[in-house]
Amino acid sequence: MLDKTISTTTAIAGMVFVTFMNGFFSTNMMTKHSSMYKESSDSLLVMNQKLHQELQEFYKFGIEVDVTMYQPDNIQCDDTPNITADGTKIRIHKASEYKFVALSRNLLKRWGGPFDYGDFILVKGTKNKDGVYQVRDTMNPKWVNVVDILESFDVRPYKYENVHIYKMNWTDNLTLINNDKQSS
Repeated sequence: MLDKTISTTTAIAGMVFVTFMNGFFSTNMMTKHSSMYKESSDSLLVMNQKLHQELQEFYKFGIEVDVTMYQPDNIQCDDTPNITADGTKIRIHKASEYKFVALSRNLLKRWGGPFDYGDFILVKGTKNKDGVYQVRDTMNPKWVNVVDILESFDVRPYKYENVHIYKMNWTDNLTLINNDKQSS
């Protein structure tokens, strides 16, 4: 009668053999296809570097937007006009003093844009609203490439087109501020 039990030694030897063969075939496959993976990886790195350079050039000249204004009321905001989208509480009667802006969603990081709540931006190209503002609020999804400046109720509505905004990395953008002061 044949003994149908497998010894521990035979089982371990079988597992080692299967593992070895799996490793051998995997290594062979990776060796054969490594040039394809390397080419894809190198291509992605080159494209990523090119896009990064283009993005830096884009930020160098700013992002072209329209600038409008909004006031902290239930019609233009929501049921809590004294609280911005990032949770900042404001005094409604001092709205213009804060120098806060709401950005259209395409400009905010959470929707793929370059700016985040708390970032400072430089607005250039308006008649009298140029300056540094802080991003604290979000606009309705229907707007694209728009900056909304928070204003008090005594400010008349305005709109500026073809304005440029720059992210304020203070050390990088000192020349923008200095050039702005010299041209005034």
